[in-house]
Amino acid sequence: MTSVDRRDFLALIGALAGAGALTGDAAAQGAPELAYGPAEGFSYEGLRARARELATRAYVAPASPSREILEKIDYDAHGKIRFKTDYALFADGPGRFPATFFHLGRYFTKPVRMHAVADGKAREILYRESYFDMPADSPARQLPQGAGFAGFRFQEARDGAKDWRKNDWVAFLGASYFRAIGADYQYGLSARGLAIDVARPTPPFQEEFPDFTHVWLEARADEPDAVRAYALLDSPSVVGAYAFVMRRGKGVVIDVDCEIHLRRPVARFGVAPLTSMYWYSETAKQTAIDWRPEVHDSDGLALWTGTGERIWRPLHNPTRTGVSAFADENPRGFGLIQRDREFDHYLDGVNYERRPSVWVEPKSGWGAGAVELVEIPTDDEIHDNIGAFWVPKAPTAAGQVHAFSYRLHWLSDEPYPSPLARVVATRLGNGGQPGTARPKGVRKFMIEFAGGDLGTVPYGVKPEVVLSASRGSFSYILVEPMPGERFGVWRAQFDLTAEGGDPIEMRAFLKLGDKVMSETWLYQYHPFA
Repeated sequence: MTSVDRRDFLALIGALAGAGALTGDAAAQGAPELAYGPAEGFSYEGLRARARELATRAYVAPASPSREILEKIDYDAHGKIRFKTDYALFADGPGRFPATFFHLGRYFTKPVRMHAVADGKAREILYRESYFDMPADSPARQLPQGAGFAGFRFQEARDGAKDWRKNDWVAFLGASYFRAIGADYQYGLSARGLAIDVARPTPPFQEEFPDFTHVWLEARADEPDAVRAYALLDSPSVVGAYAFVMRRGKGVVIDVDCEIHLRRPVARFGVAPLTSMYWYSETAKQTAIDWRPEVHDSDGLALWTGTGERIWRPLHNPTRTGVSAFADENPRGFGLIQRDREFDHYLDGVNYERRPSVWVEPKSGWGAGAVELVEIPTDDEIHDNIGAFWVPKAPTAAGQVHAFSYRLHWLSDEPYPSPLARVVATRLGNGGQPGTARPKGVRKFMIEFAGGDLGTVPYGVKPEVVLSASRGSFSYILVEPMPGERFGVWRAQFDLTAEGGDPIEMRAFLKLGDKVMSETWLYQYHPFA
């Protein structure tokens, strides 16, 4: 689901956030300026018309500078190339957030044509080597003057608490990938413009990665706390026009409007896609697989259905690629969430406990379809192996036009928390009882619920766990308050007995009388073969 190692990507984002205003080559004369092409009229409506017309033509891959040179700009060489913030776009306004640019390299070979928008006019920002600090022997110096940029990012506010030259809050880099920091000032999972044929169910079983080939950046004096970006998406299957309004607050909120034209049918048309990493957690892990207790950017998929049900589906690292579909109509939202915020659960200096959660909020009715969750096996943390996106129910066809409007919340938690108790841990073990031979083919589950009204349950009264599974039988069912001083935390314990190796879909929630006390826990269990 990604063509670059994710840990390297995050390291590049951090390493490049150092030393580099709206304006060629006058830098040597003491007045750093960007070089521009001629001004042309620009509007989002015009971009949509351009996408519509382009979709009638055959796909042409964007031209790229010498691949031989780009291949030499590896991880180490790329990390030594830094954009000079003296050249930052919008460094003197309008707005509060300057923009800086990424250099091309081995992992980012396709140039993105960047433009600055002001007063309905756009001018292309022309690449110059002088915009970047780089070693004298850097292979990047062999690229032509018009090589282009790999992507862009917005820096923190010039009048903010953090040094804007050293801190950024949103970055677009690689295909149609983009990331933002959450409330804890940390990058993590990614969003994408569009996901095409992830874990494709039919031949040729190959994912397609659309590219943002052209980008227009705009800051407005009447929107000091927001910035805008527009992008043209292009690939063999689709052409799209995208508009982003990005706001920096406690976390980051990005409003996305897009119009997508299909050149040909798409087997899996993934809207508002999120991409993350899950290696293992306290749920289940191999013995001594790694010294850290947990390693993941996200630990679950949260769903708020069109009927109002709240669902939590813990992630897992499967032995083979799997796709789970959660059918819905006009969903209220979904997201990949990092619920576990305890440092002691990770013990790693890369700040897994601070990774943002991302919530997708549709701003209009999306009709019938499904949130699909893709889980791909991984044996390391360097690969994004989790994907989540909306797939419309109706099949796609050449010539179709799809329009979507949604909001992305990059926060520590969901933006609209449920009043119900939530799942805070899922743990698996061998079934049976202590002091007896553990039966084969039996798995014990322990689900921890916290919050909501669980703290008001009278002494001596116990909630009931409502269980169901696609096959198998339950035994040793127990609900009890969490031992110790964790008031308001309850756990449901049960054994599942099942034969065969096919996956089992499980469902559980707590209730007290007729009152639902918790969100719904879903789990896909792969039993012993």
